[in-house]
Amino acid sequence: MTTQSLTLETEPRDATGRKVRALRRQGATPLHLYGRGLASLTLQASSIAIQRLVARAGRNIPISVTVKGNPEPHVAFIREIQRDPITEDILHVDFFQVPLAEKMRAAVPVYFKGEAPAVRRLSGNLVQAIHAIEVECLPLDMPQYVEVDVSGLIDFEQAIYVSSIKLGDAVTILTDPSELIARVNPPRVVEEVAAPVAEVTEAATEEGEEGETEPGKET
Repeated sequence: MTTQSLTLETEPRDATGRKVRALRRQGATPLHLYGRGLASLTLQASSIAIQRLVARAGRNIPISVTVKGNPEPHVAFIREIQRDPITEDILHVDFFQVPLAEKMRAAVPVYFKGEAPAVRRLSGNLVQAIHAIEVECLPLDMPQYVEVDVSGLIDFEQAIYVSSIKLGDAVTILTDPSELIARVNPPRVVEEVAAPVAEVTEAATEEGEEGETEPGKET
């Protein structure tokens, strides 16, 4: 899927250290924006806007970050997210600005679409071997995710490999083409093997004989 650029409005931040807690209580999240040739910017943005952005962007979608008072946007990617270890609330986000004319590498999530007939008809188990592929391209060409159609998996002999993914000339797939993505395995059959009654009886008899002692002998 082609990337749809997201936007984020920010403003310069004066609060640092312990004052950041008060900033969060006011509904703002502290941010940092940095990159090659760019002095680190200390920023803040609406916590609600940040939560929505993180949920949509992940780490491989370009974000147009605007700073209040500066009309020139910065194209950046989320580099690091700091969360509260108990509540999972977002405490801080780092954004990394990238040159638009230089290629970059990123891991793109792989999602399945469709239904595998071998699962429905043969009661097989659909297995996803990898959940992301490594790609290289210009920032604005970075795919948001890759969809893999599993409707062609009609039996246990078929499989889908990285070589079947086509992202166009603008995106180079770096993951090994022979890498397995998906296949349907036969259902697992648990066989309960019961020991024959005769063998169990014989084993119990032998154990009883070994434990016996002759009359009058001390053990």
